[in-house]
Amino acid sequence: MCNRKVAFYTLGCKVNQYETNGMKQQLIEAGYQIVKFDEMADIYIINTCTVTNISDRKSRQMLRRVKNINPKAILIVVGCYVQVAEKELRELKEVDIILGNNEKKDILKFIQDFEKERNINKVTDVLQQKEYVEFGDVTYTDKVRAVIKIQDGCDRYCSYCIIPYARGRVRSRKLENIINEIKNICKNGIKEVVITGIHIASYGKDFNDNIKLIDLIEKIQEIDKIERIRLRINRAYSY
Repeated sequence: MCNRKVAFYTLGCKVNQYETNGMKQQLIEAGYQIVKFDEMADIYIINTCTVTNISDRKSRQMLRRVKNINPKAILIVVGCYVQVAEKELRELKEVDIILGNNEKKDILKFIQDFEKERNINKVTDVLQQKEYVEFGDVTYTDKVRAVIKIQDGCDRYCSYCIIPYARGRVRSRKLENIINEIKNICKNGIKEVVITGIHIASYGKDFNDNIKLIDLIEKIQEIDKIERIRLRINRAYSY
């Protein structure tokens, strides 16, 4: 069993929070201990955001903060800021592992690989990704409600928005996978779910069977133990 301590810091939206929960779940199952970000840890993982210049700056600030807490720690940077600023991050000596959005799901593998090869940099082009990237069933949450990710990406390409370049085009999650995840979450006593995505109104548009967001909501409503369903719209799209 591994007894190494891992600290997370998550910037940005509920989608990032869901993916952080997925990474935490993997590491907990592998025996890692999750601690608060300002505590001494062996590994620090920063899940970054890039919606605004402020979020970019906060992401960079957290990188510097890690080395002040523990200069010997392994520093891992993942997420949206990585997708659009990979070259910049590669020039920072304090960063040990750089992972894009598609690579988050393999966080445990990359940590293990780090023991063999140093300075890992894996960022694939999300614009080439055609299918939803699954974390599997994410049942971990430290709150009274669970965040459920149902899709990724956006096809709008608004002139002021960088999100499609950080998240790619719309990819919807299979309905049966969402329902199975929620049923497993219910086993932990969770009665409220927060449905989120990069652009949830686009859910199902990439399917061939005419499934839409309303169909998903109706299916979730049929799950006995779920008492409340929330829809979380990312700020970048709340217009």
